[in-house]
Amino acid sequence: MQPIITYKERCRTCYSCVRTCPVKAIKVDEGYAEIIYERCIGCGNCLNCPQKAKVVVDRMVKTQELLASGDPVVAVLGCSFPAFFHSYTPGQLVAGLKSLGFHEVHEGAYGARMIAPHYAQEIAGTDRPLISTHCPAVVDLIERHYPKLLPNLMPVVSPMVAMGRFIKEALGPQARVVYLSTCIAAKFEIQSPEVASLVDVVLTYSEIELFFRRRGITPANLSEAAFDGIDPQQGRMFTLSGGPLRALDIATDFLDTETVAAEGESHTLEIVRDLAAGRISPRYVDLRFCDGGCVDGPGKNRDLTNLFKRNLIIRYNSSNIPYRTAAHYRSAVSPAQLSQSFQDKSIKLPAPKSDDVRRILHATAKFSQGDELNCRACGYATCREHAVAVFQGLADIGMCLPYNLRKMEEDRGLLMQKYELMSRELDKQLGEDMIIGDDRENAAVVDLIRQVGPTPTTVLIRGETGTGKELTARAIHRLSTRADKPLVTVNCTTLADSLLESELFGHKKGAFTGAIADRKGLFEAADGGTIFLDEIGDITPKLQAELLRLLDQGEVRPVGGTAVKRVNVRLIAATNKDLEQGVRDGWFREDLYYRLNVFSIDLPPLRERPESIPILSRHFLEKARKKLNKRLTGIEERAVTAMRNYRWPGNIREMQNIIERAAVLSQDGVVRLENLPSIFREIFEERAGVLPGVRRTSFKAERETHVVRLERNLILRYLEEAGGNVSKAARLADVPRRTFYRLLEKNGIAVQRKLERGLEVV
Repeated sequence: MQPIITYKERCRTCYSCVRTCPVKAIKVDEGYAEIIYERCIGCGNCLNCPQKAKVVVDRMVKTQELLASGDPVVAVLGCSFPAFFHSYTPGQLVAGLKSLGFHEVHEGAYGARMIAPHYAQEIAGTDRPLISTHCPAVVDLIERHYPKLLPNLMPVVSPMVAMGRFIKEALGPQARVVYLSTCIAAKFEIQSPEVASLVDVVLTYSEIELFFRRRGITPANLSEAAFDGIDPQQGRMFTLSGGPLRALDIATDFLDTETVAAEGESHTLEIVRDLAAGRISPRYVDLRFCDGGCVDGPGKNRDLTNLFKRNLIIRYNSSNIPYRTAAHYRSAVSPAQLSQSFQDKSIKLPAPKSDDVRRILHATAKFSQGDELNCRACGYATCREHAVAVFQGLADIGMCLPYNLRKMEEDRGLLMQKYELMSRELDKQLGEDMIIGDDRENAAVVDLIRQVGPTPTTVLIRGETGTGKELTARAIHRLSTRADKPLVTVNCTTLADSLLESELFGHKKGAFTGAIADRKGLFEAADGGTIFLDEIGDITPKLQAELLRLLDQGEVRPVGGTAVKRVNVRLIAATNKDLEQGVRDGWFREDLYYRLNVFSIDLPPLRERPESIPILSRHFLEKARKKLNKRLTGIEERAVTAMRNYRWPGNIREMQNIIERAAVLSQDGVVRLENLPSIFREIFEERAGVLPGVRRTSFKAERETHVVRLERNLILRYLEEAGGNVSKAARLADVPRRTFYRLLEKNGIAVQRKLERGLEVV
């Protein structure tokens, strides 16, 4: 079992472990970061994961099994234990460990005393630089990443291994050794069969504290007990900065360049690289991977400073330490065999060529050296290091943060386009995009839409208000090759001229009051898709010029800006005005007219399509049923007859709203003539006057009906001759304007015309 495990479900690929791993022994793949144990040196940096995705394997179960086995189990305390267990005395700690069931308790510092003569012998007998091997992380670093330095490793076991051999030779092979330390690398060290036969379990100080809590043991409440091993004396200094030199009896001087002692990840890596490159050649090099020596290992107490912990070690060494050396150790001698051999454990990763690195950099939008930000968000120092790791299978190309941010911005634009498309498709499913009708005029329009839809041609849609110009534009877009891109609709009459220009072409910050930031225009937002400009005849000459430039050159210039942006947009325009007359009168540019009038579709008014009235009425009744959530079964024939003979000045929009109003008034689920506005009853009665078999009313009633109808028709004729101008119609009728308004109100004309205008939908 590996000493560190990864919880895949906890990993959020924050790359914290990649950033802190000095040898990049982390593989990011399939959504989580996993340790590559063949490259790992056991430094424990990855355990600082903010999501706790990497944790040390709990070895307390195995320890409990050893304690329950009946074999003698010996606890060996690492040299740094006084800096961790500072809330109670060493004697109380010994008592606590024995309460857990340990047979004996030793100080691991005695192992440093045992290997000291072997160190002196090796230093005296060689002329090559020797690297101290008591730090398992340094040994793994050289074996896995700098095998060139294997001959330089001191061929002597670590103090932990020396203690294991010493205890098992004294107590016999049935003895079990549990080593307590801050060192995570020691857990990796006992993975080898040779060391595993000497040290059975490595526990961290935190695990022992947890062991105490689970057993309900409080060492501070216990009476002191004595150590069972041999007093290590100055070996206790082994854990401090520079301590190994004193503990191993290695003489040194401040000006001595032949002896080098360094601590910490950065210093250790620098010295190892210098040794591998041959830039330095001292006689002896003492290296520790942890800052501040072993007292600041991965299992350190982070509430205490290094200086405070150093003082605790020194104070402990000078105190009266309880020792009662067991009889079988008084005459025991240090093991004769404390030598160690090493092997090349490096993994030969594939080396990328320059083209391979360039290809990976290009995949993350890094085409020049200026694009390489080296932000280290991925965990690697440079973009090229990340590219090499990707080639070697250690990293994922998606780890690049700037690339992801750009990709997110692009995806945001695509999502906006897809949202627009989905909205249109939803409208289609709800019936908004359906072109209803079975008359010849409607069939001709549908045929034109099918012909022009797949082309990029600019389309001009003509027709009265409410004839379905936007509906036609949507149908054209849906049949085009741009159907997967957005359709942006703009009603040119709903915005002031200055706002419309900003809305269409965008603006720069400070271009006008209220322009607090740059803003894209609708033409730029519709890039790749279609833009529909409704009521194009109402735009100002300035906007006409800007629109003409866009159609000619495919460029937009934001308001207040000087730079232009290219866009690829299909334009569909619509109008209810006579643009030819506008060209003759000068209010519409002739060149723009010819650019818009490439392909024209004329939508017939509803009064010219009476054949489609029944199917349209049923369609709008079904929409009203869904909208109102009301039971509606049909429209009576009298109502349909009246609608077929109505002039429909508001066209399809008017019809849709009148049927919805009638549906609201319906009492029995059937839309009847009485549910329609009064004008429809009058039309039906007029129609019924020439039909046989229709029940007649009295002479007076019929005369009144005809008088009212005549009066209404006269008023409508005057209005038609006046072009809808009430004042002009009153002059033509030779009646005061106020009287004419009263006549309009009496005949329901003014109310009806207001209703029609109010029901217009953009």
